[in-house]
Amino acid sequence: MGAARFDVPEVDAFTRTYWDAAAAGRLLIRRCGTCGRAHHYPREFCPHCWSEEVTWEEASGRATLYTWSTVHRNDLPPFGDRTPYVAAVVDLAEGPRMMTELVECQDMVAEMPLRVMFREGKPVFGPGA
Repeated sequence: MGAARFDVPEVDAFTRTYWDAAAAGRLLIRRCGTCGRAHHYPREFCPHCWSEEVTWEEASGRATLYTWSTVHRNDLPPFGDRTPYVAAVVDLAEGPRMMTELVECQDMVAEMPLRVMFREGKPVFGPGA
């Protein structure tokens, strides 16, 4: 049995749709049929109005940078081999805020335009709109 991985969440029956889409290069979010608001991370109910009338929706992949931090040390595998890396929070064009990693970015500034990219089946963000 190999070492535990901390960079890949455990896929279950509910999140499989999200991770299968990511593996195919598509970013999904959830949208509430009752209040109309989008949210991320995927949940079976709306975190805004608690409705269970939520559906999957493909996001545009556009975002703006909200905040970031360059990580120089991380003892959890496999992050130690990736340092330094940039952990970030982005605002998706559809409204939700999402934690992610920035790639191919230098000279970051708040509200800079970003676009989704995929690495090993996980969404990351890089420069662009």
